Amino acid sequence: MLLKDASILIIDDDEDVLTALRLLLKSIVSSVTINKNPNAINDLLRQQNFDVLILDMNFNGLVNTGNEGIFWLKRIKEIDPTIDVILMTAYGDIDLAIKSLKEGASDFLVKPWQNEKMIESIKSVISKKKTGKPQNFESKEGLVIVGLSDVMRDVFTKMSKVAPTDANILILGENGTGKDLIAQGIHEHSNRKNKPFIKVDLGSLTSALFESELFGYKKGAFTGADEDRIGRFEAANGGTLFLDEIGNITLSQQVRLLSVLQNRQVIPIGSNKAIDLDIRLICATNLSIENLADEHKFRKDLIYRINTVDIIVPPLRDRGTDITLISHYFIDLYAEKYFKDPFKLTPEFIKKLKSHPFPGNVRELQYALERSVIMAESNILDANDLVFSAIERSSTPTTKNIVNLETLEKRTILSVIEKNNGNISKSAKELGITRTALYRRLHKYDI
Repeated sequence: MLLKDASILIIDDDEDVLTALRLLLKSIVSSVTINKNPNAINDLLRQQNFDVLILDMNFNGLVNTGNEGIFWLKRIKEIDPTIDVILMTAYGDIDLAIKSLKEGASDFLVKPWQNEKMIESIKSVISKKKTGKPQNFESKEGLVIVGLSDVMRDVFTKMSKVAPTDANILILGENGTGKDLIAQGIHEHSNRKNKPFIKVDLGSLTSALFESELFGYKKGAFTGADEDRIGRFEAANGGTLFLDEIGNITLSQQVRLLSVLQNRQVIPIGSNKAIDLDIRLICATNLSIENLADEHKFRKDLIYRINTVDIIVPPLRDRGTDITLISHYFIDLYAEKYFKDPFKLTPEFIKKLKSHPFPGNVRELQYALERSVIMAESNILDANDLVFSAIERSSTPTTKNIVNLETLEKRTILSVIEKNNGNISKSAKELGITRTALYRRLHKYDI
């Protein structure tokens, strides 16, 4: 289905919102139907088939539940389980919006929305309906790559494009950003998903173990080789081999690796017989391409061999509202694991999350939230329940030393909006600027 063929239903009690969205969409979709009253949803859905329903989360108390969006979302899914619902929410309702994803919403956008994001969101849900592609990349262990930010959408798009191919992939990103989950997600959405996924942490292999672990050996090849052992390359035959921390291997190891990749054959230690390989190679490193390109450290011919496509995983500090989204995911995960009731997060807890630079990225966030759940004395998590490890604190990159005006402005805006529970008018007044000026800054900083 193309966007121009799509039928859109918009439910919002704000006449200005309905008018703005109708004007935005009427020239690029087949039809736009608007209505101020959510009680009309039942009749509208039974009268016409819609591809996407854009739904506000608050309707002036028509439903006395405090979370009208989730109430109406459930009603919509009862009437038409196949319809895609995009929720629109005020800044202070993000917690509810995140919960709504679990109830079947396809996406949510924060008011004031950006026109480009609104159109992209509609395109995305319609594309998924057409192609049948999954909305999340989830591993067999149940770990999900969570993210709605633009930078993560770019990652997901690239993953979707490269997963069905056999292209060699280089994943770049800081420690703790989830490069291993990206690799596993690509494998599990590839044509090799029913074959092995073999991970090798090259950073943990000594020079003596490098060849025996990767290439295998025959019985008697060296002292202690009491039996034949296949290497990781052979173990991955037919599937995917993931070489993590490839930037750590020596030049001599790079030569051996390059030879195997060029010939698509491996010779175990102590053998003269080559074994043909059919693998999909994914590599990862926390080094940048510029650092890898230093020929004193890394061979350029190997870079080209492993880097048909590169995927750059952004640090957590650049992922905006994903921090809140991921936090809810982990808190729910650990609440279930440790047999605790669902948790509610206070604005102070969220504020502390957003102001932290996360040098350890998602891994640091994950462990901090697990500690919070374990140590919490109630089901309400406050700022005092969130403690960050000193392990990462000492390596926090430049946050104390390099603070530019834009960073200070963004932090100030976030802090004031949190303080005022998402009320834009009050926030603008406290900041000493107009609502329009505040909206411009929200757009500028992708808040």
